[in-house]
Amino acid sequence: MAKTSTDRHSFLRWPERLIDLGVTLACWAWFTCGYVLFYSWRYAAAAITRSNCEEQFQRLNCLFFRSFFRLVRATAPSHAIAIDEGVATLKGAVVISNHLSYLDPLLLVSLYERHRTIVKSRFFSVPIFGWVLGKSGYLPDQGRGGRATMMIEQMESMEVFFQQGGNLFVFPEGTRSRSGEVGEMQRGALKIARLFQVPVCVLKISNSHRLFPPDKFLFNSRIDNTIEVRLVDRIEPQDLILRPEDDSIEQRLRRAFETTRTVSTSESR
Repeated sequence: MAKTSTDRHSFLRWPERLIDLGVTLACWAWFTCGYVLFYSWRYAAAAITRSNCEEQFQRLNCLFFRSFFRLVRATAPSHAIAIDEGVATLKGAVVISNHLSYLDPLLLVSLYERHRTIVKSRFFSVPIFGWVLGKSGYLPDQGRGGRATMMIEQMESMEVFFQQGGNLFVFPEGTRSRSGEVGEMQRGALKIARLFQVPVCVLKISNSHRLFPPDKFLFNSRIDNTIEVRLVDRIEPQDLILRPEDDSIEQRLRRAFETTRTVSTSESR
């Protein structure tokens, strides 16, 4: 039986898929081999010394993921990463962003040496990984069970964290968007910003899903693409007070995400 055009097209794509597989395996191998060889002993030393343990863990997380994205750029050179200067210099703020790919939180960790974020509670139960999350000062998304004490302790130290220039980054949609449209906004980030009187800085991530789409295993390593992170709005503490009849802040966030779909010319990082 003669092969159909679809069969021939699929056969011709095998070399491309092998390239994608090689890039994917190389990048994700960094999470095991790279961690064990180059970082595990650093985390252990930071935990033993107990001097600024949280700050040291956050810095190590930042360095680890910076190395990951260097590997991504080396193995998938058709993908560029462009970061606004205003994004890289943020300090002492609640940073909120849209969410397109699993790469998004890794990218934000790589940008800020002093950072916290909100992580799904179930990840704190994963051996070693959960220990690193706790030592890094990350917050569980739910305070049920044994996580309540952790959440209270982190919130009690949040004021000092912001004063020291730390950024709390949050994905207010709570999950990755499959369509690229902005999902339902969760208001926890706004509540934290109001409580500690810090600005809310709104970031727009573009095209990360083109490199690593939701629900896929392989990276799309061969396409021409630029992953961008832009600062699209900054809401000062005095502007965060909502009037009873107004939902203006949430609508302002939604507009910031929805009206910035054009490709920017940010300098590549």
